[in-house]
Amino acid sequence: MKNLLFYGEVKHSLNNETHLINEAGGSGRSMNELKTDVIINRDALYALRELPGESVHCCVTSPPYYALRDYGLDMQIGREDTPEQYIERLVEVFHELKRVLRSDGTLWLNIADTYCGTGSKGSRTDPKNPKGRNGQSVSIARKAAGCKQKDLIGIPWLLAFALRADGWYLRSDIIWHKENPMPESCKDRPTRCYEHIFLLAKSKQYYYDAAAIAEPIAAGTAARYRRGRGEGHKYANEVPGQGKVQGINRARSGGYYDDALMPTMRNKRDVWHINTVPYKGGHFAAYPPKLAETCILAGCPKGGVVIDPFLGSGTTAAVAKSLDRHYIGIEINSEYCALAGARIGGVKP
Repeated sequence: MKNLLFYGEVKHSLNNETHLINEAGGSGRSMNELKTDVIINRDALYALRELPGESVHCCVTSPPYYALRDYGLDMQIGREDTPEQYIERLVEVFHELKRVLRSDGTLWLNIADTYCGTGSKGSRTDPKNPKGRNGQSVSIARKAAGCKQKDLIGIPWLLAFALRADGWYLRSDIIWHKENPMPESCKDRPTRCYEHIFLLAKSKQYYYDAAAIAEPIAAGTAARYRRGRGEGHKYANEVPGQGKVQGINRARSGGYYDDALMPTMRNKRDVWHINTVPYKGGHFAAYPPKLAETCILAGCPKGGVVIDPFLGSGTTAAVAKSLDRHYIGIEINSEYCALAGARIGGVKP
C-alpha cells in the first residue's frame, strides 16, 4: 500500500499478544492483527479504512479548525468553502473511526469555534504575508448559512450534533479553560480563553476510568462533611426523580465524618484549567500534553491502543507512550510525521 510511513516496530494482536516486526512498510487491512506504535502518513479517512474493526480503545484528537490555516495540501481538512462541507467531511472521518473503535471505545474531540468573515477583511491578502502569518491563511469563513458578518458560527456544536445524529453518544461537553490564551485585538467582545472537548462514546456502555482522573475535594466540601447536619434543612428529603439524598446532606451529628470516613477525592468536573505550553517544533496548533494525558487516563486502559487521526506534532502519541499505552498516529503532512516521529522517539512530551 503506497503513501504509508511507519515509525516503530510493534505489531499488536487483537488477542493482546505483542511481538516485534522488522519491516517498516505497510500492508493491507487485516482482521486479525493491528500494527501499533506507528505513524501513518496519509489522509485520515483512507488510513482509517485500512484498519481492522473493533481494534482501538480510545481516540484523542484535535482536527484542523475551520477556516484557520492553509497547510498547502490538496486533501487537507479545514479549507472547505462552507462550514457545512467542513462538518460533512469530519463526520465521514469519525464514522469510519467508529468502526475501528472497540464497542466500549470513546472519542475525545477537541474543537474550537470561528467567526463569520468581516467584509473586506475576509478576502484581503496581506502583501507582506500572502499565506498569512505563522501559517495562518486569510479567512475563508465569509459564507455561513444563517450567519451575519461577525457572527460566531457555532462549529463545535454543529459538529457535536452531526456526530450524535450519526450514532455517537454525546456524553459530555468539557470546557478547556486557558489562563494564557492567544491575545486578540478585538474590543467589542470578551477575549476567547476556552475550547471544547467533547466526550463521545460508540455504545451506551463504555470504558471510563473515573478514579484515574479524580481530583481532590474542595476545602469547603471537606468543612461541610465535618459539620453536623440537622434533619430540617431543605436538602434532607428526597426529591422525586432525583434519587437518594446525597451523603453530604444526610442528617448527622458533628464529627461523624472523621479522617477515616472523610472522602478525599471527587469526580472530575467538566471545566479543565490547563494552560498551553511552548512548543519549539514547526507546528502552530500543538495542544498541551496534560490535556491528552487526562483524556487517555480516563479513556484507555494501560496496555490499550490510542489513536489520533490528526496527529500533528505527535502530542497524543508521545503521551500515550509515556503512559504505557500503544498508539496509532495518522497525519497527512509528511513534515509533521517526521516531526512527530522525532518527538516520540525518546523525548518526553
